Amino acid sequence: MIGTIVLVVVIGLLAYIRLAPSDPARWHQPVPYSENTDMQSGAARVIKAEPNALARIDAAARGLQRTSVLAGSVEEGRITYVTRSAVFGFPDYTTVEQNDKQLKLYARQRFGRSDFGVNRDRLEQLLAALEA
Repeated sequence: MIGTIVLVVVIGLLAYIRLAPSDPARWHQPVPYSENTDMQSGAARVIKAEPNALARIDAAARGLQRTSVLAGSVEEGRITYVTRSAVFGFPDYTTVEQNDKQLKLYARQRFGRSDFGVNRDRLEQLLAALEA
């Protein structure tokens, strides 16, 4: 009986993680960092960039597996993406914005305490695509 209850609770939590809606008003916000920062739950990168950098990052981000646009556009100057983990579908949010010649990227998790560096790695992958 207890095993069944635990199983139902676990399945319920996994369903919530996979199906919980993402609120653009919460996640599609200006990047709050002005320098490179690594955190337990995410990372931020700030670089000098050419005027077309946001469009190039957008193309690279749309090519990432399990990634979709939550809000924004190149024309707006800010785009927020949702990338879900392969097995459980944990959502991570990446916001990229460009102001003049500065590009800011901020990737963070929604659930948990540590992202084990996956958000930092995603930012590095996007920046590598920008340099290619």
